[in-house]
Amino acid sequence: MSSSHLVPVVMETGLGTIELEINTGAAPITAANFLSHVDQGLYDNGAFHRTVTLENQRDLKAATSNSDVVIEVIQGGIDPAKLPADLQPIPLERTRDTGLLHTDGAISMGRSTADSAIEQFFICIGDQPGLDYGAQRNPDGQGFAAFGYVTKGMDVVRAIQQSPHDGQRLTPPVVIKKVSRA
Repeated sequence: MSSSHLVPVVMETGLGTIELEINTGAAPITAANFLSHVDQGLYDNGAFHRTVTLENQRDLKAATSNSDVVIEVIQGGIDPAKLPADLQPIPLERTRDTGLLHTDGAISMGRSTADSAIEQFFICIGDQPGLDYGAQRNPDGQGFAAFGYVTKGMDVVRAIQQSPHDGQRLTPPVVIKKVSRA
């Protein structure tokens, strides 16, 4: 993979800076979607609002019929007050096609059903093969669309994951101050 397909991005949060490389070569649709939101400043003053830990998943699974596939991620997105009404979902770029797996530090798009990702993203803490194509975190087995990796700042990612929370909701959310191309 040519380094020209790797776009450096800096994410400044209330707990420190996370540096990413977004892979436009392997996941062109997903990367273009994310970078478009970055270029428009849509993630500025957004937030990490969700933390998924082994502990809070067990508690949730006891109360619901959620998947038996446990994961560890933090999830963030655009400030809902700034969310443009005209953002459209993008096609799912499956890990079987991109080769970008949900390993430690992977950044990926959140979704409910295939082809429903818009702007929510998550970062993996540890390897999360249950999020790849063919795994069963989602009943459809289609996995999620990884589109890059953290290159610096996994200590910040882990600090966000361990921040105060109620269930999986961060209390308060961790502010994403600014996201920009490096």
